[in-house]
Amino acid sequence: MSCIFCEQDAVLENDLAYCRVDRFPVSPGHLLIIPKRHAEDWFDLSNAEKVAINDLLEQGKQWIEKTHRPDGYNIGMNCGAAAGQTVFHMHCHLIPRYDGDTKEPKGGVRGVIPEKMQYE
Repeated sequence: MSCIFCEQDAVLENDLAYCRVDRFPVSPGHLLIIPKRHAEDWFDLSNAEKVAINDLLEQGKQWIEKTHRPDGYNIGMNCGAAAGQTVFHMHCHLIPRYDGDTKEPKGGVRGVIPEKMQYE
């Protein structure tokens, strides 16, 4: 079985992970941070791989800042089909956010269940 994330198309990388532009971006600059080892989700990673992913999150933010100048970020991963995961090779989304890109951003990642997004 082939995996689209086992084919590296890196804009940034380290020994254990790489970062690439999302092919179906939510917003301009949307990046994916992916371990080089095929692991299903965050909970299957070694501590060293988690550190490598975190390092690339920081580098990815700097890369986005240079060209897109967003106003904020969402960081997220889907772990398991019930959480929306469709590619079962762990990947972390670094999604730049821009003032006005959605009518009401309050609640952020809570929007994965829309009726739970607003908590007041």
